[in-house]
Amino acid sequence: MHLRCFDDEAATWDDKPRRSVLIEDIFNTMKNEIPLRRDMKALDFGCGTGALAMRLAPLVGFITGADISRGMLDVFKGKMVEHHVNNAETLLMEADRYDALTGAYDLIVSSMTLHHIENISPLLKHFLNILAPGGYLAIADLDPDGGLFHGENAGVFHAGFDRETLRRSFLEAGFATTRCVTAAETEKPAADGHTRRFSLFLMIGRRA
Repeated sequence: MHLRCFDDEAATWDDKPRRSVLIEDIFNTMKNEIPLRRDMKALDFGCGTGALAMRLAPLVGFITGADISRGMLDVFKGKMVEHHVNNAETLLMEADRYDALTGAYDLIVSSMTLHHIENISPLLKHFLNILAPGGYLAIADLDPDGGLFHGENAGVFHAGFDRETLRRSFLEAGFATTRCVTAAETEKPAADGHTRRFSLFLMIGRRA
């Protein structure tokens, strides 16, 4: 991952209504596609300001939000205090270092983070290793976007993902089953100056 200026953007990250709508759609798709339980131990990888983790917290036993941006995590901590969330924690990671992610999670989620990972195969394998048997990995990210979604592509290594190619990557990492659904659509000014519509998928893998 690339730090970009996420620390600088953290305080105003949630101010764009489009982001709130997008994360709500992703959350609702996860809720519909995964049998969430109050005894689940969950991890939100690349959690940012905790927008997704805060929605999941009431539906799982405990959730850890991991990110490389201290500024983003500080905003997340503020939300936990404001909303009296006591079944969540934050974890500061180093970019491209996954050794801090340990344990046996029943659920790992990630939203709009995978395209910041240059080599996704080691990450998928690490996710499998820290999932409990029968655990779920749910990744939401962009369908192929021609490099137009981001106005500034520093630290963006993938212009979206082909669903079938990513599904094969899940299987090669050792996931026993996979399925993919459309999670959300959003309209925004693109890098070419035109307003365009982009779609996001939710890829779900399960450990045997």
